[in-house]
Amino acid sequence: MSPAGLAKLRTACIIRGAMERLKIGVLGSGKGSNFRAILAAIAGGRLEVEPRIVMSDHADAGILALAREAGIAHAVICEPSFRTKLSPEIEKRVVADLRKAEVELVVLAGYMRMIKAPLLEAYSRRIVNIHPSLLPAFPGLEAWKQALEAGVSETGCTVHFVDAGMDSGEVIAQRTVPIHEGDTAALLHARIQVAEHDLYPAVLARFCDGEIT
Repeated sequence: MSPAGLAKLRTACIIRGAMERLKIGVLGSGKGSNFRAILAAIAGGRLEVEPRIVMSDHADAGILALAREAGIAHAVICEPSFRTKLSPEIEKRVVADLRKAEVELVVLAGYMRMIKAPLLEAYSRRIVNIHPSLLPAFPGLEAWKQALEAGVSETGCTVHFVDAGMDSGEVIAQRTVPIHEGDTAALLHARIQVAEHDLYPAVLARFCDGEIT
């Protein structure tokens, strides 16, 4: 986000400071493009959420840089024991940090670890994720490549509640993306991300409106 965009975000938060906004905590592992889209929607007045904390399992993740630039509290999750999940002890610390920040909804934005019992129990039906396929098709890593290899004519993205399975939670909303002849994995992934950046803020707005409870 540009300096002007960040300034607009801060101004928007100040103007709406007296209003009750949905408090979110964001977990991510990478560049944070979906978090950037959420920040842009807040700055543009399309989304009434308040990011209270951003957490990442990679100290050099771009999503943490975005949080720093926007003046949002952020933290690194240190997990030396596992690569695909957090130990129960570490996940309990994550829960404590989220609760301290008064987080009401946990938003996964490119978070590459499975969510387990401590967090699932603390935020039952209050954790959402966006996945780059039309679930239940192509769960797991690099879903756009899976779609290309399967030879299907369309794919897309899905916002869903998070459960203990791999991208198996209840579907909230989906957006379809066509697969064109001659598509490469990079081209298809880029088009899916455009759809993601529109869909995710729109779904979060439905939480704010009370449409999703």
